[in-house]
Amino acid sequence: MAEHLVIVGAGQAAAQAAQTLRLHNYAGAITLLGDEPYAPYQRPPLSKKYFSGETPRERLLLRPQAFYAEKGIALEVGARVEEIDAAAHALRLRDGRSLRYDKLLIATGSRPRTLAVPGAELAGVHHVRTIADIDALNAGLPPGARVVVIGGGYIGLEMASVARHRGFAVTVLEAADRVLGRVVCEQVSTFFTDLHRAAGVEIHVGAAVRALHGRARVDAVETADGRRFPCDAVIVGIGVVPNVELASAAGLECANGIRVDEHARTKDPDVLACGDCTSHPLKLYARSVRLESVPNAVHQAKVAAATLLGSPSAYAEIPWFWSDQYDVKIQIVGLLHGYDTAVLRGEPAQKSFAVYYLANRRLIALDAVNSAREFAHAKKLIGAAFTIDADVLRDPGTDPLTLG
Repeated sequence: MAEHLVIVGAGQAAAQAAQTLRLHNYAGAITLLGDEPYAPYQRPPLSKKYFSGETPRERLLLRPQAFYAEKGIALEVGARVEEIDAAAHALRLRDGRSLRYDKLLIATGSRPRTLAVPGAELAGVHHVRTIADIDALNAGLPPGARVVVIGGGYIGLEMASVARHRGFAVTVLEAADRVLGRVVCEQVSTFFTDLHRAAGVEIHVGAAVRALHGRARVDAVETADGRRFPCDAVIVGIGVVPNVELASAAGLECANGIRVDEHARTKDPDVLACGDCTSHPLKLYARSVRLESVPNAVHQAKVAAATLLGSPSAYAEIPWFWSDQYDVKIQIVGLLHGYDTAVLRGEPAQKSFAVYYLANRRLIALDAVNSAREFAHAKKLIGAAFTIDADVLRDPGTDPLTLG
């Protein structure tokens, strides 16, 4: 009898795994369980073109819902899993059903980190993760609304750029001493701060939030120094946490994500995991990482599918990410943690430049602002563990595109 694979989750990683399995003639039954009322869809446009209204809901779908039936994938939407009974190879669903599996793939993704301050439960306080989140936000934004964005990371700044473009009065509150402080160097932080301020966004750093105020609906944000920022809506963008509760309760090892090996396998031989919810070894950086990106979700899903097909292939993708704000696209490749030197190439004032991050002369990461060629070339260099002296890289006579 053919085995039954159940995939818990219906995001990018889950959809990619199911699609890859069918592409390579996986003979088993596949059931895809998602707790939202939609077929798998893209999340990056939520904070960009879906929020702006440029992309309609149907264009968010990764595949039309009919695709799954055509490929013999039993897609169940609105199907929330409450428990994994690993010993019985069974799942307990919210509707009371029990569903057996031979193999299980956990792709539960992540969820927004919530504010732990008084007033966080007020109406008008929004997070950004689902179609429903953006729909609720748009429904509560009258023309000229005052929007306070809490968090100066990529999601917060993307939402700020779209909100400002739509004519809203936008204020960004960042608790740290600069925006994007965890993920870019000071020069890149300064560039994005200046970009937003030039567009009319107020940015306040060192602005930790103490409380949200309002009777039934939020009308002001109070910071730790006592300042109040009047608002009609609040967008919270302070990071995400991996959805590991099901896995942890089932006895799987979790540490900043579900621990998997380079083949997407957990310690249970019949359970795999992929996507935002996992922590996996990354040989290039000699450590385990948890990555929140579409490229990681896609690649790790393909790795999981290869394992299920009996032809395991180790995870080898170099991390990369992107963000769109106004007329600027930043493309990031590699991980900058541990860098000792940052070399700027190009002109921030011209909105086209790149920052190369070196650790003991080795190129470990790059931020490319409106510089797609440098991004693509640096991806190859990082994969080859390329080394270079910082002074050579700083030399105007050095053409980075000829390196390697």
